[in-house]
Amino acid sequence: MGVKTQITLDGLNKIFSSYNFIKITPTISGSIDTTYIVYTNSTSYILKKYERDITKKINQDIQLLNMLKSAGLNVPTCIDKKDGWYLYEKLKGKQPKVVKNYHIQLLARFLSKMHKETAKIKCNSNKDLKNEIAKALKYTKLNFFSYYKKFESLKNFRYKSDGIIHGDIFKDNTIFDEEKIGVIDFIDSFCGAFSLDVAIALVGFDIKKNNNYYINLFLKNYNQYAPKKLRKTEVLNQMTFATNLFALKRVYQYKNTSKAKELL
Repeated sequence: MGVKTQITLDGLNKIFSSYNFIKITPTISGSIDTTYIVYTNSTSYILKKYERDITKKINQDIQLLNMLKSAGLNVPTCIDKKDGWYLYEKLKGKQPKVVKNYHIQLLARFLSKMHKETAKIKCNSNKDLKNEIAKALKYTKLNFFSYYKKFESLKNFRYKSDGIIHGDIFKDNTIFDEEKIGVIDFIDSFCGAFSLDVAIALVGFDIKKNNNYYINLFLKNYNQYAPKKLRKTEVLNQMTFATNLFALKRVYQYKNTSKAKELL
């Protein structure tokens, strides 16, 4: 479910009294934070309540979105906040169902331009990711040992940071409006390797390691604008890591292996 904290239309209008909202719709995707779509007579917005004690991270996220927006990237900035609720722009477009060439091209160009901006930010820690992997491996070892053996190599994770990466660009975190791409949900962005961000995006768009056409198309477009060119071999290695990482997360998050099998 996409909602953990309930709010009524009247309650919403009491918090954000200047908007005159006429409709509120809960979302069904997402498992951590509360997300609604809310409407006025002329505009729709995303309403979020973070169900984690991450105030510092939220403020960093808002700053990052403002920076990327200023650089011309289509991301949803936060336009208001009060009483623990955050109101974001709602991007126009739809999530892709069938991946086509132009999706890959737009995605590659977005990531390359984003990385060009985030490479400027001092970023030297991904301790949270290391801790998350260690905690999830411990749980999996105790409860799903056969899967733990598949993921065991993740404990050799080595820190590398090129700048801030999104780290979760699956199809449901992208919006396409004809020849324009928007990317949402930056709250779990972290310091990391740009090649890992690329690998996660390719895995998230159901691109397989042996799908040379889409990988080559992505890298051709990405390397035109990126702060540093990526080698295909590096991306392929990171795709293996990314697949195992997100399969591990699914085992840990959903407490079963069905979601992990979709990736593996």
